[in-house]
Amino acid sequence: MERAAISPSLSQNYLLCPSRAFTTSLHSFSSTRNLSPSSSSIKLQHSSSSSSSSVSSKFINGGNSLTQCNAVLSNSSSRDVSELADIDWDNIGFGLKQTDYMYVMKCDLDGEFSNGGLQRFGNIEVSPSAGVLNYGQGLFEGMKAYRKEDGKNILLFRPEENAIRMRNGAERMCMPAPTVEQFVEAVKATVLANKRWIPPAGKGSLYIRPLLMGTGAILGLAPAPEYTFLVYVSPVGNYFKEGVAINLIVESEFHRATPGGTGGVKTIGNYAAVLKAQSIAKAKGYSDVLYLDCVYKRYLEEVSSCNIFIVKDNVISTPEIKGTILPGITRKSIMDVAISQGLQVEERNVTVDELLEADEVFCTGTAVVVSPVGSITYKDKRVSYGEGSFGPISKQLYTVLTSLQMGLSEDKMKWTVNLS
Repeated sequence: MERAAISPSLSQNYLLCPSRAFTTSLHSFSSTRNLSPSSSSIKLQHSSSSSSSSVSSKFINGGNSLTQCNAVLSNSSSRDVSELADIDWDNIGFGLKQTDYMYVMKCDLDGEFSNGGLQRFGNIEVSPSAGVLNYGQGLFEGMKAYRKEDGKNILLFRPEENAIRMRNGAERMCMPAPTVEQFVEAVKATVLANKRWIPPAGKGSLYIRPLLMGTGAILGLAPAPEYTFLVYVSPVGNYFKEGVAINLIVESEFHRATPGGTGGVKTIGNYAAVLKAQSIAKAKGYSDVLYLDCVYKRYLEEVSSCNIFIVKDNVISTPEIKGTILPGITRKSIMDVAISQGLQVEERNVTVDELLEADEVFCTGTAVVVSPVGSITYKDKRVSYGEGSFGPISKQLYTVLTSLQMGLSEDKMKWTVNLS
């Protein structure tokens, strides 16, 4: 087998040996027919344990032959290919920027996911009758990787939590899911393969998007016969264009979720459902929409893409998880951080009247991290908070959380995973 040339876009010690069929079509692949996996072994170096561990992996290619190869992370390489991508790191914003590699693996409805592998980022081919296209059988996750100040070490934040949440969502959507180990190792491999796209410390983060989709062809409402798990990444900056403080409008007519529905899982349909209200709000100059419960129309639920918190007399309150609110990992982390800082936290029904009387309001999520709310508009009444920036409680929580995520403080919570 001829050795493929190493792309300068790949991390300096991450060597791939794909098949000829794979190297001749680096920017596209077929995910529905005539796919035969080739096996390989990726050796990842975990700085947290100071030892290497092997991760079984299969590299998808368009041919029918099986080709074995090894991808090895080591401390030596014949050429330096770890330089940062040539983009304006000070103005990256939040949006898709095509990176180098993505990770793909598959299984049938009654099977288990076999180990997948890396391939060039590109379009995927699915049947027009794919379950995800016809019946919305799909889930996604959002995660981030941060570059430490030394420029070399990379931190993931609580990846096991995302894996568990995807598995819980998959059970609700009648989908098989990768194991926690498969999920985490796929994320690690994708991040390391796209290391040059991770922003310098303080310039942003690498957003990680794991997808689980029913890609098998199906006509007639039923679970798809085949599933694809895919991970891709993109460097990002601030989620909200306006910067720090955001301005929300309370929505009482459109609803994000209903009791007994899928509001508590990260399924793709939840997000299409908010686009109408969000578009109307943004056209009026608001950052996003805050939804109320669909029964009484007086209890807070969440914002389109993040959870909501209020602060009153130094007590932090957030809507409780009852099946209509996404159990955010940043939400969970912020509550734990607050308790560790000696603050009082309550999960309960929070009324819109309490919202309007709050001392501080802030949102949490992977994309937004911790975003203070500068104003709330409800039935033509506008209430402002602070000076359009962080309040003392939200600032404290933001500082502690981001210092931990970026490796600026000791990780006493044991939440970060260090990749070198």
